[in-house]
Parts: sequence; C-alpha cells; structure tokens
Amino acid sequence: MKLLLVEDDPAMQTTLLRALDRRGMRVQACGDGREALDLWLAAPPDVVLLDLSLPSMDGLQVLAAARKAGLRTPVLILTARGTVGDRVLGLNTGADDYLAKPFDLEELEARLRALARRSASNGGSDFDDKSASSAITVGTLRYEKESGAVYHLDQVMELSPRELALLRPLLAQPGHAVTKERLFELVFPGAQEVQYEAIEVVAYRLRKKLAATGVQLMTLRGLGYLLKASA
Repeated sequence: MKLLLVEDDPAMQTTLLRALDRRGMRVQACGDGREALDLWLAAPPDVVLLDLSLPSMDGLQVLAAARKAGLRTPVLILTARGTVGDRVLGLNTGADDYLAKPFDLEELEARLRALARRSASNGGSDFDDKSASSAITVGTLRYEKESGAVYHLDQVMELSPRELALLRPLLAQPGHAVTKERLFELVFPGAQEVQYEAIEVVAYRLRKKLAATGVQLMTLRGLGYLLKASA
C-alpha cells in the first residue's frame, strides 16, 4: 500500500513512519497542508492519512481542494479534535473515516487496509468499472468517470461527496437494486459510529436533487435502492 502521511508534529510523524513502514506500507510524509495537496495531485496514493491541524492549509482545506480537483483517494482523518461536530464536518467534507488521538496502532492499520481494499476491489472508484467507456448515461444524467462529475443536461450537478458515493454505484446498474448494506459500506467506509439509518438521510437529500432531472431514486423495501429514468 502506498500511503501519504500528512502530520505536522515531528515526533508523531516519525513514530507513524516507523510503525507503518514495519507493517509493509510505503509511506511518503509531509507536515504542511499546501505541500500535501501538491504531493497528492502529483502522485495520488492508495490512502491518505490526514491530520487536521496543519500550517499553510489545514486538513479540511486540503481535503476540500482535493475533492474539488476530482481526487477520490480514500482519506482517514487523524486528529486530536474528537468532538462529534468535528467528525461530522470532516466526513461531510469528503473524508472516508475518522480516528481521534490517542489511538491504537493496530486499529489504525486495520482501518487503513480496509480503505485500501475497498478502493482496490472497486478499481479505485466506488463501483466496479469494467466498461471501456469513460462515461455512464442514465436518462438525462451523465457520469464522467475520469473527472468524477455527474452532469444533468451538460450542467454539473452540485452533489456532496456522500451523495456522489451513493449515486455512482446506482448509475452503474440502472434499473437494478443495490442493497442498503452495500451502499452503506460505500458511503460510510470504515465508519463505526455512524448509525445504519444515516444512509436514508443521504438518499433523501439525493432524491430531492434528482427531482428535476427525470431520474428517480426508488426505494425497494427489503432490497435497497435503484435508479429509474422516466420513459
């Protein structure tokens, strides 16, 4: 696994470098937010381990800029900020998991490997991509795989990272149900403190944004969700 470690505390950075290296990970480390974004853009790693308190750009600014640039690398936020509000803010910005300091190294390793496995098993994206086409079209919606953007009538839709994570696997299988369990894993990978019902909140918000597109997000009781384009 290739890991980008972004941590500005020298002692913590050194400790994590040694520990993760012993666990067989190839780690590139830096302690500055702007430098981290440059490294991420230049050579996307398998997983980013991101502290929030950083010089030049804080971790949330780095994450927001990366997601805006279309980088979909799994991100685990590592920080001393342990309040629920901070966790929600990080997840809403586009993080995939959250671990508060102090932490157990075994748990950190397990979470990093879980994020890397999910990304690798899905071809580096949120769903299996076995098509040679660079775009998927469902009704008036078009998903551009390279950029990660979803368009409605050639206009980019304003979707949160969670809404995108829910929509992409449904776009890959239009007219076919995707289970709530599978979607929960994709929308909240590695999350241990998120209630299962949270997927319904994301679906509700996405459904409202799709209302004007002619593409319906349908709930099939006992099966999951599917996308259906109007005839």
